[in-house]
Amino acid sequence: MNLIGRFVEILEESKCRCDQSIAGDFQVTEQINGDMNDTPNLLAHGDNGRFMKYLSKDKAMDGKLKLIYIDPPFFSKATYDAVVHLKSKDGKKLDPIRYFAYDDTWQRDMTEYLKMLCYRLYLMKDLLADDGTIWIHLDWHVVHYAKIFLDEIFGEENFVNEIIWQYKSGGSGKRHFARKHDTILVYSKTKKYYFAPGKEKSYNRGFKPYRFKGVKEYKDEMGWYTMVTMKDIWNVDMVGRTSSERTGYATQKPEALLARIIEAATEEGDLCADFFCGSGTLAAVAEKMGRKWICCDGSNLAISKVLSRMREKDCHMEVMEEGNDTVEKSKANFSFSREALDGSDKELIKIVLEDYAISKLPKGIEAKGIETIKYIQKNNPLQLIECWSVDFNYDGKVFRPEAMFSRENTDTETVCEKLMPRDSQTNICIKTIDVLGNDTMTVI
Repeated sequence: MNLIGRFVEILEESKCRCDQSIAGDFQVTEQINGDMNDTPNLLAHGDNGRFMKYLSKDKAMDGKLKLIYIDPPFFSKATYDAVVHLKSKDGKKLDPIRYFAYDDTWQRDMTEYLKMLCYRLYLMKDLLADDGTIWIHLDWHVVHYAKIFLDEIFGEENFVNEIIWQYKSGGSGKRHFARKHDTILVYSKTKKYYFAPGKEKSYNRGFKPYRFKGVKEYKDEMGWYTMVTMKDIWNVDMVGRTSSERTGYATQKPEALLARIIEAATEEGDLCADFFCGSGTLAAVAEKMGRKWICCDGSNLAISKVLSRMREKDCHMEVMEEGNDTVEKSKANFSFSREALDGSDKELIKIVLEDYAISKLPKGIEAKGIETIKYIQKNNPLQLIECWSVDFNYDGKVFRPEAMFSRENTDTETVCEKLMPRDSQTNICIKTIDVLGNDTMTVI
């Protein structure tokens, strides 16, 4: 049977799976900048299908998401790398570390890919608010199939837009025109969806004034223009190699693109979600724009990138895990001291980060990257740490950091100090995340 002939089977099997699937056992493992009066943002590590079912059944979140944006695998039949750039102590650039980020090969076939996507679209429909919209980011590989399934799941009458995101990056070939765009399909759940499209300049012909009655015109260095509702072709630059927002994560999307989506689809305080979150661009932009967010990914690397990125924004968030990875992939060494202060009931707790070693390398690192890791591990091992944090009153279940440090260029803050009651009997937990996504926890 050809692929089109399987469409009904794919829809029926996906709907049945959605109805019968079981929620994952997600537990809060970390709370950052906690405030009892503030609803936390959520970052979940695990299968996004089981997480969505968890949100639906355990958190009663059906109909609560104003915006869902997803950037799922594109069925590109490729593997994607992350890139880390490190420097020697004297500031010299070393060979980049390229390593496996995620696999989009889908070796079984297109049918299995579409079942994966459709099952999750049914789950997202349950979570989407009646006045919400869902934005599905794909490219030429599969977007034409996805639109047919979206018409069936959300209703073709609820189709809102097909956005063409045009960019300059990417390759070209002699057998086809250069492929320089992605497609974002926008659907609503009902006809009462919220939508606030922005405005953009529309230059007059010849850049001269029209002087039409009732039409406001403006002039800049190019000439005369009017302001019109934004069109469905967006020219937004990719994340450049030297961009300050670049994380090194494969297929990272620019913040300007997500800002345009969030502004059009939500108001301040609304809840947004991305269930294929990668390095967390939706979370980063939603935080800037005063929206709440929920993100999920199954990759250790992705979660570590989001954690590092969001810690810098001083936001309140909870990290949830589905199961625990007990394999030790790295080891951090610290020294610990406590100094009583004369005439005080306090003592100074001092923790010094002294050494770090990666004991298990992820698959797919190029030979040059391995040599860079060996060099750094021998000469400047602390540069391998992306960030580290300390919980001075660890309860053994939820990590609540009071101090957080991130790597900047070749420098890593190595000392953490805190005044505590003298002879206090608490567990102190130190968490490290390295540039490859490994994390380790040390309890004193």
